[in-house]
Amino acid sequence: MTVTDTGMNFNQELCELLPRLRRFARTLARDPADADDLVQVALERALARAAQWRPGSRLDAWVFGIIRNAWIDEVRARQRGQRVFAPEDHGAQVGETPFEGQDLALSVQSALARLPEEQRMAIALVLIEGLSYREAALAMDVPVGTLTSRLSRGREALQGLLGGAAGAGA
Repeated sequence: MTVTDTGMNFNQELCELLPRLRRFARTLARDPADADDLVQVALERALARAAQWRPGSRLDAWVFGIIRNAWIDEVRARQRGQRVFAPEDHGAQVGETPFEGQDLALSVQSALARLPEEQRMAIALVLIEGLSYREAALAMDVPVGTLTSRLSRGREALQGLLGGAAGAGA
């Protein structure tokens, strides 16, 4: 079996997306181990369904949608009591090295984690991953107007959470 140019481009583009996929998965799962498992599941699904991807369309939006759906599947499974991933507190800071500015990053990360999932997902896709509103709406399987309102509410909530901490000292 030979790999076509399209298949090689698909696989190469998929590999180049890995850091962004991990970042998005961490935004959803809030746990590095769960996020890595989520990315693995999504990559398996993307590779198995590679023929469904339309060349010329955004691969990142398509795979973000797969991650979103995989996360929904996982949340539903957890609600049924069939826990698949490791508990959140296992390995929370494995491999992390303290750097300057980590406090700010942690406060933003903490504030983002406190948002409702639909707002967190909208912020992750548009503000962090740089998808257009249309692409993010497709990845989330919602109308653009719904995405816009979730993004707006998420921004306001983040500003309140981050501004409230900064404003408390004034």
